[in-house]
Amino acid sequence: MTDDQLDQMVRDADPYRPDAVGHLDGAQQALLAEIMAAPTLQRILEPPPPRLPARRGRIRRTAGALAAAAVLAGALAVPAVLPERPADGPAAATPVVYSAAAMKAAEENPRLLINRPGWKVTTVYGFAAQQGTIRFRNGRQELEMNWYPVGSYDDFHADRLAVGRPEPVTVDGWPGDLFAYSAGDFEVLLRPRDGVFVGLRTGGHWTRDTFGRALTDVVRVDVRTWLAALPPEIVTPDRAAAEVARVLADVPLPPGFDPTALDDIGANDPYQFGAAVTGRVGCAWAAEWVRAQQAGDHVALQRATEAFRSSHQWRVLRQMTDEGDWPEVFWEIADEFVTGNPRDTYAQGLGCA
Repeated sequence: MTDDQLDQMVRDADPYRPDAVGHLDGAQQALLAEIMAAPTLQRILEPPPPRLPARRGRIRRTAGALAAAAVLAGALAVPAVLPERPADGPAAATPVVYSAAAMKAAEENPRLLINRPGWKVTTVYGFAAQQGTIRFRNGRQELEMNWYPVGSYDDFHADRLAVGRPEPVTVDGWPGDLFAYSAGDFEVLLRPRDGVFVGLRTGGHWTRDTFGRALTDVVRVDVRTWLAALPPEIVTPDRAAAEVARVLADVPLPPGFDPTALDDIGANDPYQFGAAVTGRVGCAWAAEWVRAQQAGDHVALQRATEAFRSSHQWRVLRQMTDEGDWPEVFWEIADEFVTGNPRDTYAQGLGCA
């Protein structure tokens, strides 16, 4: 097989389509079987849609609050991963290996996917400490799934009861309550299990019937299937170190700042990952600025001030400006430190713990 033929097979292969799987040789089928551990999902690989702008006015999650992400165009399908073939012999099937951090984050959250062609993952963030968000899109419909710690369930449920009497539903055997905000706006709160609960909220054009049919396509899957179904753009803990290095390439680091400690951010799309990393850096520089001011350490105070001033040139923030409002939020706070008058709410704005 020539390199061109192999490349074409990679482009054309859909691991969820039986006829495509039949064209793979033995080694490639062995690798595919390793990746596609049961339960197998039915998918078709579709061309990615044009990149969509993020909703303006939504920033990012901070401590205790959800915020918005940039919309990705990744298809919800596991790509065919084929091993490189040495020039002097057949390829060996090497299984995909996920780090312990990635497996732990996925294992601690109920893993749900929409088992129907046409649905694509557009946003992922969180999935650390039993909290996260994944958003799917199919044409004019969106379905967002939010994971929360079990301790918040009673408050959430009581709040939704003000909307009206819930309708009992099940999602892949998981009981929950469906609340109708209007004839085309719905939310399901799944009952707590394994320390978390999940809210499924519609967006776009829905009816009660179309939502009901969509709920029948939501399935729980194993850890490897869930991780493999995330678009390649998503930064999982396996990729965090390399992505941290890219994000911080031109960012001055505060004294004692440890980039290796950023592997606890979870799974995020690039926008949310950049926001989380720069937020951590901003919090550390803010703490250093406050310390230096209180200690009368003018050299350290000037260094922290210049770091905030330089943030207008950080490549990661400049790249994020077209996708959401996080850079503007960060720069507004940074400018207050530069002028020497930060507001008391800076910690909330940056998401400091």
